[in-house]
Amino acid sequence: MFRRWLLALIARFGLIGVGFCCCLLLLYLLACKPASNSKKPSLPWPEGTTSKEGYMALLQEREDSHRHYINSLTKQIAELKEALQERTQQLQESLDKAKAKGILPQGLESLHKATMQSDLKEFFRLQLNQAEVTVGVSLPSEYAVIPFDMFTLQTVYQLETGLSKHPAERPVRKDRKDELISTVETALHILNGPQQHQEDTRRKHTYSPSDFIQGLTRTERTRGSTYELVFKGDSPQDFTQLLLFRPFGPPMKVKSESVNTRSTVINIIIPLSKRMEAFSRFMSNFRQVCIQQNSKVHLTVVYFGKDEVDQVKTVLDQTTRETQFRSFTLIQLNEVFSRGRGLEVGVRAWRRRQNVLLFFCDVDIVFTADFLTSCRINAEPGDQSGNWILARLWVWHDMPIQVGLHQHR
Repeated sequence: MFRRWLLALIARFGLIGVGFCCCLLLLYLLACKPASNSKKPSLPWPEGTTSKEGYMALLQEREDSHRHYINSLTKQIAELKEALQERTQQLQESLDKAKAKGILPQGLESLHKATMQSDLKEFFRLQLNQAEVTVGVSLPSEYAVIPFDMFTLQTVYQLETGLSKHPAERPVRKDRKDELISTVETALHILNGPQQHQEDTRRKHTYSPSDFIQGLTRTERTRGSTYELVFKGDSPQDFTQLLLFRPFGPPMKVKSESVNTRSTVINIIIPLSKRMEAFSRFMSNFRQVCIQQNSKVHLTVVYFGKDEVDQVKTVLDQTTRETQFRSFTLIQLNEVFSRGRGLEVGVRAWRRRQNVLLFFCDVDIVFTADFLTSCRINAEPGDQSGNWILARLWVWHDMPIQVGLHQHR
């Protein structure tokens, strides 16, 4: 009887102890639970929104960053393969000498065979040596010239179809876009590579896609494609020009040089007769583009007749007083208006010893600072192929017009 009572007492105390331990455990979990904040901070966006488009933009940015990183690693792997191939070629030459002397070790005969990659590289080098970008070619007429296409990261301008047939290709074909983006990435890898650091010790920054300004490209059907790419430099007047050649394969570096446009002056020559309203609009654009952004310019106005010539002088004097810009030349001719005659007189009026680019302009033309920069980059002193540049500008009535840019020495 006593034994049963004792077992029942022990069982009750056991149940009470288990319940007490469970209560203590529950209180401990409640006390140690971290404080939750229901108001989670939202991701900062430039627009101040947390919409789905913002998250998609962030994902796209991360994806682009990873893609550029993968492309960079791919280029590094290609360089390592090329270095390995050079070492293999050196080893092969050593084996050739050893075999000629009859001391080639056993088991190394397989390394004596020439690799297909070496033959392919030699073929690419032969294509580059025979391409027009290296040796030039003699053409029978101007109709045999292969036109260049200008491109940016968003647009390709095709001049082969003519200016009247919408040369801007929008949207750009996917294969064409992939080709140009791949070329720009290759150029960035070359410019940021260790070899480029050794060639240009003055470089202060790492190039990125945002530094790319424009490019020119054309394809020789029997050789390959040529790419002339322009990147921003360390200052607004410094640029880096990279020339690549794709011999129906990976692009190969031809040369890389820095382009300094600080001392390049553009002489804008305008034949004018009356039309004061159009001239006032032109001077307004001239102030914004040339005086405020690009001061290395000279304006030559060749005025025909005596009517309204005083108003032209007044506009030029007012511009000088307000901006302290004095690089003007006003020439008055008592003749019937002739555009060709005005351009000839404007060219002969340049008396300085400094080389100058002659911009044959009309009073209706609206140009930008980027256009003047493009003119400076593409013109080469003493190079006949760079003496004529065609640019597509928009005049006040949205009509395309061709503008001639000559180099005068």
